Amino acid sequence: MRSTLSTSTLPISTLASPAASAEAAPADADGIRAASPRRMALRAALLALAMLPSAASAMPLLAREYKQEYGYMPSCNACHSDGGGSTLNAYGKAFKAAGKNAGAFARIANLDSDGDGASNGSEAAARANPGDPRSTPAKPGEWLDIASLIPREVRAQFPGVRTWLPRDALLTPADMTAAKALGVTLNKDDENTIYIPLESQRPAGTALIFRATHQGKDFFLLMTTDRQLKIAQVQVLHANAVPQAKNSKVYGSFAGLPAQQVPAPSAKEAATLDGAIRLAVKRAGVLLYVRLKGA
Repeated sequence: MRSTLSTSTLPISTLASPAASAEAAPADADGIRAASPRRMALRAALLALAMLPSAASAMPLLAREYKQEYGYMPSCNACHSDGGGSTLNAYGKAFKAAGKNAGAFARIANLDSDGDGASNGSEAAARANPGDPRSTPAKPGEWLDIASLIPREVRAQFPGVRTWLPRDALLTPADMTAAKALGVTLNKDDENTIYIPLESQRPAGTALIFRATHQGKDFFLLMTTDRQLKIAQVQVLHANAVPQAKNSKVYGSFAGLPAQQVPAPSAKEAATLDGAIRLAVKRAGVLLYVRLKGA
């Protein structure tokens, strides 16, 4: 099975000027199709309206439910203070308290979570951010701009990259079966968004923000790989609930490993912080592999 990235059918998010984003690229040995200037511009425009947000604890499922309720995909800043994986803002906390499901949007619609004088429902309907007092129905701001939809922590790992392929890692039964053969049981809660940076319209690697849990508390990690899905780096993204995770020495042990071959912790080790990190990286690596192999 191949694990080299291809981009033949994925939507493109361009963070450059229209002229720069329109530059086409020839197909390469991995079968990456050239994109015409017109197609590139169209994909970028469609993405601004239809792309999933950064994942982590926002999760594609909840973003899709937000779209069903309000007609557009939100940025993860609707519920998080500083992008995917960061602490919940007031709207995110209200959404969680109301059940964190499709019905929760209606239950908190009449609240004014961010205290800006407009109800959550009226802000969302006007494409304003119900979790940010600076964003109002009269002045929604730029929270839905394409640049806001690629987490800044992800962009920082690939300096100079201006074009991205955000790919929804939505699991099929076949994916779950493949994951189990690799030693991991994945389910819908593991669905996420994979960020693929492009250089000259070719994949340069991947990035994934994902959750780890230790003693019932969540923290978030960021993993990057090269285009062959070998891990380049794993680092802490947000660990306010588990601050000791910032000091773990285990992160360096993942560099150079194929994403699908991260060793699982033993049952005894899984109860430790390092074990929790290893397990989370193992699950994230397998998720990357089963969703991108042979693409």
